[in-house]
Amino acid sequence: MTASLPVRFAIVGLVCAATHVAIMLAGDQLQLHYALSCAVSYVVVVVLGFALHVRFTFQQQASFAAFWRYAVSMAANYPLTLALLFGMCDIAGWPVAIAAPAATALMIVWNFMASRWAIMRTPGESQTARSSTLS
Repeated sequence: MTASLPVRFAIVGLVCAATHVAIMLAGDQLQLHYALSCAVSYVVVVVLGFALHVRFTFQQQASFAAFWRYAVSMAANYPLTLALLFGMCDIAGWPVAIAAPAATALMIVWNFMASRWAIMRTPGESQTARSSTLS
């Protein structure tokens, strides 16, 4: 019996979130600015997340086009995460150890929608046809 799509997404999401938070905490311990740690995390987590989502979550063939869409859609995480971290760390005074996991949790819905769009999209397929097959 295979896990449902939301369960598979959650498993991969937890692996990616844990990787991201570990990179952020390691960067904080090394006294790196959170913006630099976010950039390192982006590179690592995009490669890891794409590989896991393609094979496990969405069970699709990997393609350069899908990777490109995924990388671009996940690039939106960087400014969104920086904005959240700025608000939490610089304005509210939260430590990175609390702000990084909180920001990650707030990004879950965006990440699911962007990942599904990037990996499941078939070139030339209409939005109507895609919606009916993904529902």
